[in-house]
Amino acid sequence: MSNVNWMEEVLKRKDDFLRETKELLDIESVYDEETISEGAPMGRGIQKALDYMLKLGEKDGFTPKNVDGYAGHLEMGQGEDLVGILCHLDVVPAGDGWSHDPFDAIVKDGKIFARGSIDDKGPTMAAYYAMKIVKELGLPMNKRVRMILGTDEESQWRCVDHYFAKEEMPTMGFAPDADFPIIYAEKGILDFRFKQQYSGNENNGDYTLTSFSSGRRVNMVPDYAKAEVKGAPVSNEEFQAFLSNKGCTGSITEENGSLIFVVEGVSVHGMEPNLGKNAGIALATYLNKLSFNTQAAEFLNFVTTYFEDDSRGKKLGVAFNDDITGDLTINLGILQYTNENGGEFASTLRYPVTTDIKNVISTLAKRAEETGFTYVEGKNSGPHHVPQDHPLIQTLQKVYEEQMGEEAKLLSIGGGTYARSLSAGVAFGPLFLGKPEVAHQKDEYAEIDDLLKAIAIYAQAIAELIK
Repeated sequence: MSNVNWMEEVLKRKDDFLRETKELLDIESVYDEETISEGAPMGRGIQKALDYMLKLGEKDGFTPKNVDGYAGHLEMGQGEDLVGILCHLDVVPAGDGWSHDPFDAIVKDGKIFARGSIDDKGPTMAAYYAMKIVKELGLPMNKRVRMILGTDEESQWRCVDHYFAKEEMPTMGFAPDADFPIIYAEKGILDFRFKQQYSGNENNGDYTLTSFSSGRRVNMVPDYAKAEVKGAPVSNEEFQAFLSNKGCTGSITEENGSLIFVVEGVSVHGMEPNLGKNAGIALATYLNKLSFNTQAAEFLNFVTTYFEDDSRGKKLGVAFNDDITGDLTINLGILQYTNENGGEFASTLRYPVTTDIKNVISTLAKRAEETGFTYVEGKNSGPHHVPQDHPLIQTLQKVYEEQMGEEAKLLSIGGGTYARSLSAGVAFGPLFLGKPEVAHQKDEYAEIDDLLKAIAIYAQAIAELIK
């Protein structure tokens, strides 16, 4: 393999790569309940992205397969062993505040801007081009290579559940959906809700909380929160000083006799909430200073007591860390309240490899019960860990070190990549060390030179893995 100049092969195909990446990014592949139909279980936009990749693969000579619209794959090579490359075509909602259309990709200052450019459609196309290079060079293949295209990674992972119920498990593989060098360990992911036990609503405070809303997804730090409050005006000066201290901005306006509070924070991926500013928590902790009716007071007090300035679960009594994957983290991603129905919170908890998760769950349920809430469990995906001496890791380390001229350190993360769907899988790029993490943020982008570098690394990795 040493006689192949991988970057030279990549640069020959650069214009085609950018054109087809833009075409894929321009598809609004967000989960859409309203357009679900047979063959499109995640909605029309995601189905369109899957169709695009399967048609592209067929045109380029790969063997395509659509698995009921939940996922698909593109395959090349022959042999008993199967190398898997797990990618996803769905993206999180665009959110607010973009400086251009998030689904009309633009190239500017050496970057490609669009929702999904770095998570995960840009990297998907990089891995696709790596397969294409290996195929077009006619390199010997003693194994099959299969790019598996998921459609529901950003929410419930129904795609891989459905796919692996019907298709074979790769012998080993990687997901181009995180950081270089190699992520060999991933925290467990527990999604859960706290639902308020509604027991009538006495108007026994100076203020009434008509509604409170913040957040779209549990795995995003909410960057916007809004509340409608009935009661006497409050000091805007105090409100601004409080928000400034929390790293947020906001406003208070009057509308039909109500006070409308709006807070803007900073959204980041929910696996590390400390990198963002949670608008929902900021607004709830401010409102908690006012005197509300019992139900609203319990809702606001719960946020303040257990989540203000604490993303590590210390106040909830579930804090834990280990040497493999670091701290347990909790992101309060959705906060909802209405005067009629009470409140609800939705969170994602990322737990280290050695956590006693049963103990964590029983503690959360107990804490909820003590405060007038019910604990409702969502998806629980166990932690994932591949031993350092596994042949997959040894091969990827060798390739990375040859191409980059630096040590291929093994990393662990709090995010969940498709690698955990494989019996032996790691996350492998495309974000290089020291580069900003812009997934799930407004004006998401990928650096074009970095994507090209990733193609070269992936191509050599595929060639080595199928020898």
